[in-house]
Amino acid sequence: MKTVIIYGVEHKGNTYHAVQLFKEQLNILENDITEYFLPKDLPYFCSGCGNCILNGEESCPHHSYVAPIISAMEKADFIILASPVFAFRVTGQMKAFLDHLAFQLIGHRPNETMFSKMALVVTTGFAIGVKSATKDMSMNLRFWGIGNIYKFGFPLFAIKWNDIPIKNKLKVEKKIKIISKKIKLRKNKKLKPNFLIKRVFNMCKSMQKKTDLFPHDKQYWIKKGWLNKNCPWKK
Repeated sequence: MKTVIIYGVEHKGNTYHAVQLFKEQLNILENDITEYFLPKDLPYFCSGCGNCILNGEESCPHHSYVAPIISAMEKADFIILASPVFAFRVTGQMKAFLDHLAFQLIGHRPNETMFSKMALVVTTGFAIGVKSATKDMSMNLRFWGIGNIYKFGFPLFAIKWNDIPIKNKLKVEKKIKIISKKIKLRKNKKLKPNFLIKRVFNMCKSMQKKTDLFPHDKQYWIKKGWLNKNCPWKK
């Protein structure tokens, strides 16, 4: 199972350790894993210029950093987004990554490869903020078109992995085993987007037919044949 892992921070703390447990449970071969650490692999915040939406993603001033990550995700079967909680949400670096990919949300130019993938969101925090950080990442994955998203979010009440109470570590390991079992059962099945994604896609399709607000997006939909009967999950 080709896997891309994007960490929202460079240091290898609690969230990193949780991901390693998932890798073990899922028996993912190291040769099948591509990892990115932010901000090292994407050292810029989105400047808000709008070029990616108005003129194409190649016109993003940070395209040389963003493009390799997108290419790796396109080739992968499984995407993991992992971020600890910083000030109640994902890290600024993870948010910057998600901002850079706004152009591939369903309302703009969805990447058709995303509709047949699985994804996992991994979040850890000291106490509160885990749900919010999990939602930040899962919502973006969903509106990229990924319908099979698994979530692991856990308040660890410790800053360092070795300081986590044994009771909590056992709970973490148990939860990771349960989620990993579900992923393994699902990975060999044909994946399709869920009802919500299909509904949003059809709403955006209607919008693209009626408006020329974003001409580059509309030309993309026309080229893909999505304004007719075609759709990304039917090939």
